[in-house]
Amino acid sequence: MPWYQRISTRAYVLTFVGIIVVFAAILFFMGRLPICECGDVKFWQQDVMSAENSQHIADWYTFSHIIHGFAFFALLWWVSRRFFKNGGLPLGVRFIGAVLLEVGWEIIENSAWIIDYYRANTVSLGYVGDSILNSVFDVFWMALGFFLARKLPVWVTLSLVVVMELVAAYVIRDNLTLNILMFIYPSEGIKAWQTGM
Repeated sequence: MPWYQRISTRAYVLTFVGIIVVFAAILFFMGRLPICECGDVKFWQQDVMSAENSQHIADWYTFSHIIHGFAFFALLWWVSRRFFKNGGLPLGVRFIGAVLLEVGWEIIENSAWIIDYYRANTVSLGYVGDSILNSVFDVFWMALGFFLARKLPVWVTLSLVVVMELVAAYVIRDNLTLNILMFIYPSEGIKAWQTGM
């Protein structure tokens, strides 16, 4: 039996906790604030144009992180089936892989270069990076998406992606699709629409 099929649930939980602790420490040493500079901790931050966006537990971009969980589940399911024998990788290994992908993105997203790029090329004109609280919860939201994708039929998962993307586009004129598009190929037309011009 391969080593990855002998890992206990306790080991997965301890690995997850360890990753979160190291992740928070890395963000702290990168200069990220533990919580919003305002001193408050809110569950939901409504206004995406506020300096408090990406500082609290959840906001409109939380939907993007849930979708990350859907995507990572699908990607790692495919990798597991394609490259590993004996039934593929256990769910726990795939989950830790998804956590590492999300943590990696969060660290990159909070680098000075990416923050400056977002401010220059997207609607996130006042973006200063995420608080540690927000980044850690982004990983938890991704985990929720990962386990929802495991339980829900594919058509329900895909329907949720469409609904979340459409709602976010309607309410804040931004979503994961637009975020990726504006990062890869910034469009002044989309940026003008996003800012309401």
